[in-house]
Amino acid sequence: MEGERTPDGRRGADAPRAPVLDVTSSRRAAPARQAATARQAAPARQAATARRAATSRQAAPEAPRHIWYAAYGSNMNPDRLRCYLAGGRPPGAARSSPGCRDASPPLRSVAVRLPGQVYFATESPVWTGGRGFYDPDADGAAWAVAHLLTREQFSDIAAQEMYREPGADLDLTGALGGGRVTSGPGHYETVVCPGTIGGVPVLTLTAPWRMAEVALRAPSAAYLRHLAGGLRASGAWSADEIADHLAALPGAAGHWTRAAVAALVE
Repeated sequence: MEGERTPDGRRGADAPRAPVLDVTSSRRAAPARQAATARQAAPARQAATARRAATSRQAAPEAPRHIWYAAYGSNMNPDRLRCYLAGGRPPGAARSSPGCRDASPPLRSVAVRLPGQVYFATESPVWTGGRGFYDPDADGAAWAVAHLLTREQFSDIAAQEMYREPGADLDLTGALGGGRVTSGPGHYETVVCPGTIGGVPVLTLTAPWRMAEVALRAPSAAYLRHLAGGLRASGAWSADEIADHLAALPGAAGHWTRAAVAALVE
């Protein structure tokens, strides 16, 4: 059950914690004991498995009407996400967003943990300082907020992330079938599917490179404030937990102290 919210949308200090959903990755290797069992399988069973795998590859999954958009950066913040959906400029940002073709709010938003790591790198022209990226193959657990949106809304958000006009639908087949598809070299032109929630695919946007392949860069105060606000609005984490988490992320660690981040958390 969600706790009571204050008039500005934040949860009261005594409100019950919202649950955090762990997204199960479909991209990681199976446990060792499962691999051992597979090696011991009879040849006939192995052949049947191979035939099913080949059929699965040939029949790409049909993109559903709704997907979970896992936001791990400023779009965790409902105020920032609203600007992408309906258009506008969030506080502290240097650019305005045109909005989506469908400006409807998410059907639902939930706190999630994704397999992988969030880190800060490159220079954001919107927030200045490092911007957030997600590496699904890095060790760790990425805190995020998943918004239940239409495919069309997700496509329009992806366009705005790359400073393009919204209006064209993304082909999500590759991401849904294989976990990752890169449509260009841009910072957020790679779609990753870390897993599912209730059978509905979870998609997010990130860069084509790995965390180890890029120089880290500290985020700005305005950017961290939006990330903290998004995590806080989810109702799943306390202010102290959020300060500890953000200060420890690669790119922020060593530049932002826990106390400095805590001062940004409302």
